[in-house]
Amino acid sequence: MIIYPAIDLKDGQCVRLVQGRADAKTVYSNTPAQVAASFEKLGAGYLHVVDLDGAFTGSPQNAAAIEAIAAGINIPFQVGGGLRSIDDVQRVLKLGAARAIVGTRAVKSSAFVKELLDRFGPDKIVLGIDAREGMVAVEGWVETSALSALEFGYSMKSMGVITCVFTDISRDGLMTGPNLESTRQMAEKTGLEIIASGGVSSPQNIRDLKAIEPFGVVGAIIGKALYDGKINLPEALQAAED
Repeated sequence: MIIYPAIDLKDGQCVRLVQGRADAKTVYSNTPAQVAASFEKLGAGYLHVVDLDGAFTGSPQNAAAIEAIAAGINIPFQVGGGLRSIDDVQRVLKLGAARAIVGTRAVKSSAFVKELLDRFGPDKIVLGIDAREGMVAVEGWVETSALSALEFGYSMKSMGVITCVFTDISRDGLMTGPNLESTRQMAEKTGLEIIASGGVSSPQNIRDLKAIEPFGVVGAIIGKALYDGKINLPEALQAAED
């Protein structure tokens, strides 16, 4: 299981929001590239970067910070947030991201996903499914669609998507532990490789996710708990190995 330390970008800073609310922001660093380098030094093998401004506005806004992160580390990272056109995806990949995460536009256009897979390949494109009470949320979590997260995941798998970042919004930033049942169901019923996001805050949470790894849970994203010192990265990496 891969542990993905999260770097959320807003106004060029490394921040965390609670349940995606822009009015619930904590700034952790003015130099996200240094944060990325520190995670690499502590043993991270992959990073998860989100352009929050992009998620809210609909187009990438933190290119300079993403480019600086790419220049300062030797490990791969994936980027999501506001990637709603072919050009947007191409831009973040050119900036140095190993993978691009698409969510809102994927919900609205399966043809968009098909074109991304055809152009860049499934290894470069990750689906982002953000769920609120089992339904897909879009536009930076501001809107909840009428689409079942499970049905959407299954349809994307049948189209050729391999990997999905699955976020249970109700758990995000609250450090209450991941929703194991919904995460397991998403992996088992869709056939997607699931990277769990939302609520991971202890070594036990990671071990619990690892227990459902056979169903297709391949990774876990950790954000607020790392920054607030509830868990340290070496502990998290060890729990993923246990």
